[in-house]
Amino acid sequence: MPEDQITLWGHGSGRAMRVHWMLQELGLEYDVIPVGSRTGETLTEDYTRLNPKQKIPTLQHGDLVLTESPAIIAYLADAFDPPAGFYAPRDPVGRAKVNEWCVFVAMELDAHSLYVVRRHEGLPEIYGAAPHAVASAKEYYLKQLNAVADRVESAGTYLFGDAFSIADILLMTVLDWGCNVGIKLPSALSDYQLRVGERPAYQRAFALNYTDRTIADVR
Repeated sequence: MPEDQITLWGHGSGRAMRVHWMLQELGLEYDVIPVGSRTGETLTEDYTRLNPKQKIPTLQHGDLVLTESPAIIAYLADAFDPPAGFYAPRDPVGRAKVNEWCVFVAMELDAHSLYVVRRHEGLPEIYGAAPHAVASAKEYYLKQLNAVADRVESAGTYLFGDAFSIADILLMTVLDWGCNVGIKLPSALSDYQLRVGERPAYQRAFALNYTDRTIADVR
């Protein structure tokens, strides 16, 4: 593969959406292989050689192959010059503060909360119904959102004031996901969701990633 070629495997999921969105924010050209979750496409020999985890998304940039959406968008923020208004700090303290929010969103809101809902409410035929676990996960999600709401109210437009960052990409995708499973957001985050949703790169990425849905479907 040419050293500057970018290929993204994955579409149709919130985690793939993050990578599409970051690529759109950077204005990069890339090829898309529309591999979907639970379609059998991630289980093929060719894809398994590329990503032994058999999940999406997977990004290849030249000879580099990366999985895990937070790691992919963090790499892209480091590897390419950010556009005007995009916060991609190069100093250790600035990076640490961005990473702090990225880890919080990925762990507390995505993996610890929403993925429990995904498994036991969205896919009970695979993982089993667990209504008490789902209710607890939704309650925990809302509790953790309070810290985010306070941050957004004090910071301004985005998590880091007027400058957009990869932390906002992660946060927006879990807010959309929460709305999609019937969770009502605090007003500060509902307003934030509307603001972020106006970004042209978000809208382009959404159209590429969710070919059978509209933005209104997740609000």
